[in-house]
Formats: sequence, C-alpha cells, structure tokens
Amino acid sequence: MKKLVVITGASSGIGMDLAKSFSNEGHPVLMIARRKEIMENLELPETISKSVDVVDYENMEKAIREAEEKYGKTDLLVNCAGVMLLGHPDTQSYEEWERMIDVNVKGILTGTKVVLKDMMERNEGTIINISSIAGRKTFDNHSVYCGSKFAVHAITESMRKEVSDKNVRIIVISPGVVETNLLSHTTDEEIKDNYNDWKKSIESGLDVKQITDCVMFAYKQPQSVCVREIVIAKTKQAD
Repeated sequence: MKKLVVITGASSGIGMDLAKSFSNEGHPVLMIARRKEIMENLELPETISKSVDVVDYENMEKAIREAEEKYGKTDLLVNCAGVMLLGHPDTQSYEEWERMIDVNVKGILTGTKVVLKDMMERNEGTIINISSIAGRKTFDNHSVYCGSKFAVHAITESMRKEVSDKNVRIIVISPGVVETNLLSHTTDEEIKDNYNDWKKSIESGLDVKQITDCVMFAYKQPQSVCVREIVIAKTKQAD
C-alpha cells in the first residue's frame, strides 16, 4: 500500500476530486470535512471519513492520529478547505470576515501543526496548501478573502524556507476561477450575479481535475525537488 494522504475540504470540489484520484492510485486517504455522509457515500477503498471543522485543532489531531495508527505516518497533507464570502467592505458583516480568516488561515495551520514535526523528524513529507490567485493580486469585493489568501502564501513560503533543511516540502497552488460551489457561500446576490456574468465572458472556470493534475505533478516529483508554487487560470482570465 502507498503512503497516507490527508485531505481537508474533501466533501466537494477540488478536495473530493483529489480524494478520488489519490484513492484510485492506491493511497489510503483520510477525508476531512463537515459533511461526513457525502464522503462515505463515495465508498472509496482504504479511506477514513471524518466530520471535523478544520479550525478545531483537538479533533483534527484526533482524526489524523487515528488514520496514522491504521496506515502509517502522513506523507501528504492537502489543505483544501476554504470559504469565499465576497462583499463590499463597508457593508459586509464582521462575522463573514471572521469566518474567512478562521477557515482560510487557521484552517491550514491545524493539520500542519499535527503533521509537520513528524515529517521533519523523518526527513520526508509534503504539505500542499490550495490557495487562490487572490493571494497574488487583489479584486473588487474580495478584500478580506484576498487578505486570507495572501496570508496563506506568506505562511507557506516562510514555512517552506524554515523546514527545507529537513527535506520537507511545503507548496502553494493558486487557481484562478474553478468550477466549484465556492461562490455559493457568498450572500450578496448582486455580487454573485456579476461574478457569474464575468465567468461566462471567459467561457467558464477551470475544471477541478486540472487542479488535481497540478497537485499530482508537484507531489510526484522526487522528494528532493520542491515545486514551490503553481499559479493556474483559464487563458482568457486576464486578471
């Protein structure tokens, strides 16, 4: 059996596709998301599904340790859970800002904290953070979302540098618009309508499988090679 892969946000979109792909390639997979039934209904072999909020460190650690007891140490952690709540900075609720900071920033730290020390002691392992092109440039109605993704980039690059001498890889993948349900989190209907109109102008977003391909490419490099960052978007997405 291949090595253990842990994926957050695994009940939909990119996370679900990653879980299917790694399972198909023979990896045991720990799927983490709040909607356990959806993950279990996939009926993937050698897979554990856990309903955990990614900001809950205690239960994240419990879930990962349980999977490691069965399948061995985590070789790959993909931090894929995220929320995108678009809004005008003068009218958007503080609660929506808080949720984005919690899930998008704290949510990459819990699993990382659980697995990183072991990886450094073993001189192997990979952590991949799924961020966004909004972590590289700003967009209207994205102010706090962009801030959360800029934080992901800064944390990823700083950690990568600090653990590089232990042969551990920390990678960030930054997609442009992708065909997922991420926009459904936004509560402002006018912003959603405008976003969807813009998306039509670029002939839809990326397919989730294209992001999975990026993760696979980076992960399958020799442990001595770290693809530090991948930015990927539709050719017609100018921004």
